[in-house]
Amino acid sequence: MSTITQDKAAVVASTIQSISHIATLPEITLKIIELVEDPSSTAQDLHAVISNDPALCSRILKVVNSAFYGLPRQIGSINRAIVLLGLNAVKNIAIAASLAKLFRGGDLCDRFSARDLWMHSIASATCAKLIADQLKMGLPDEAFLAGLIHDIGIVVEFQSDRHKLADVFARMTYDANGVPQSNMLDVETEVFGANHQDFGAGLCEAWKFPKSFGFVAGHHHNPKGLPEPNRPLAWVVFLADRIVAELERGFRGDLADTGIPADAMSAIGLTGEHLNEIRRRLPEAIADVEATFSTSG
Repeated sequence: MSTITQDKAAVVASTIQSISHIATLPEITLKIIELVEDPSSTAQDLHAVISNDPALCSRILKVVNSAFYGLPRQIGSINRAIVLLGLNAVKNIAIAASLAKLFRGGDLCDRFSARDLWMHSIASATCAKLIADQLKMGLPDEAFLAGLIHDIGIVVEFQSDRHKLADVFARMTYDANGVPQSNMLDVETEVFGANHQDFGAGLCEAWKFPKSFGFVAGHHHNPKGLPEPNRPLAWVVFLADRIVAELERGFRGDLADTGIPADAMSAIGLTGEHLNEIRRRLPEAIADVEATFSTSG
């Protein structure tokens, strides 16, 4: 490991430790992750854990029964949700339902607010799920959660040192339309000693998330930096990030270039027809998801 890499790893570790009292998932959510990652666990085990938290039960059922999920009939019990969707899907929904509180904190400067980042994260998650659905990748809930957490490293920066994050945005340059002309990853590294991809991957590791989410958080700007078998989900989020930026809503300060590269599309088999259909469905789908998830709930 090079000295630069060692220094960056030390910065990430100390920063995440410094906000461990803030950037934490509820104990029950951590138990759910641990349970589902255990190959010997059963649906009954998961049901027993979730049933101990009526508020989480309610949030999971709200998501499952949302218009965006599109199930043919209402699901009235966690047990039924687990049977229909599987342990992994319910785990991902439980994590997603627990994340909104981390995106509280108001405005930082005219270029950033926690709410704008949440709006972007929700939109990216929605778009990632639409991409996975269009391509029949068989991982819509994983794609949704990957989209939701891809910029979680910015939350780490926001919670650990707001002055430094404000300095990042002050150092960046923008065109007349507010589109960033600087590479945010480079500016973050100058200010923090690491960037939001580094912090995001570190937080996923600290939370004991499956490695696939750490790969996305750590490489959503550069999926080619991953071994080829680990790239598909990162490409999904890479594309979702850019498609959502076209809507000009929510945070987009880390994207100087919002073009849709042909090699990114071909990497996962996304066609122009797929892209048009996703763009058509996206605004309504985002509205459905925003109605389901809330930073105030």
